[in-house]
Amino acid sequence: MPDFQIVMPFRGHVRRLVIANVAIWIFGVLILSNFVFHDDRIFQWFGFVPGRFFTEFWVWQPFTYMFFHANNVFHILFNMLMLWWVGAELETYWGSKYFLFYYLACGIGAALIYCLGVFVYYWFSNNVTVLVEPMIGASGAIFGLLLAYGIIFGERVILFLMLFPMKAKYFVMIIGGVALMNLLSQGPTSQVADLAHLGGVIVGWVILKIGPRIRDYLVRSRNRTNGRKLKLVVDNDRHDGRGPSRYWN
Repeated sequence: MPDFQIVMPFRGHVRRLVIANVAIWIFGVLILSNFVFHDDRIFQWFGFVPGRFFTEFWVWQPFTYMFFHANNVFHILFNMLMLWWVGAELETYWGSKYFLFYYLACGIGAALIYCLGVFVYYWFSNNVTVLVEPMIGASGAIFGLLLAYGIIFGERVILFLMLFPMKAKYFVMIIGGVALMNLLSQGPTSQVADLAHLGGVIVGWVILKIGPRIRDYLVRSRNRTNGRKLKLVVDNDRHDGRGPSRYWN
């Protein structure tokens, strides 16, 4: 029998992230943007706008853009379902602290890679549109989660399009391939920020490859430091007490 994925519980940082995204979408997008401002200033302030980030130093945007979604229920619905689906099991596997670090690092890294890419595109095309259009959504971070899920739980069988059994690693390859093909065919001017999606994948891969090596190095360094502080008492039970105790360093 194929090992189909079991739906994970809705708890921990996954639940907090979903609640935060939905609350910000309802209050910031549906209420403020639609009924108070009647424009996209919310996205200009809190989305990721490469021109503002680079020239006006709006340094909060690589973080805040992850919590804002388009005025379209399917955008946030798809992202939050994916966050729950893959994130809950990764949080259980990693623990809450590392999961939150990985999620935020992929999201922020995706924005920075997107910024670099659109500036290169602007340099060659002189198309200023990519510098002033806000990028929003949690997709960059979620693509990082998808990569981790495909690596860690790659042999697990899932239902692609809710119909076709498929190993998780092949599902992730298909999703990543679609993002790459879309980027190559439409470029950064596409309404879908495929460059940020791939940026999340790149950052996730770097963390998964380099992170364990950094952790092992820190553990070895700490052990060496602690080892130098250890002293072994030698023959002190028979020591006459007329001098300092003898040790091995």
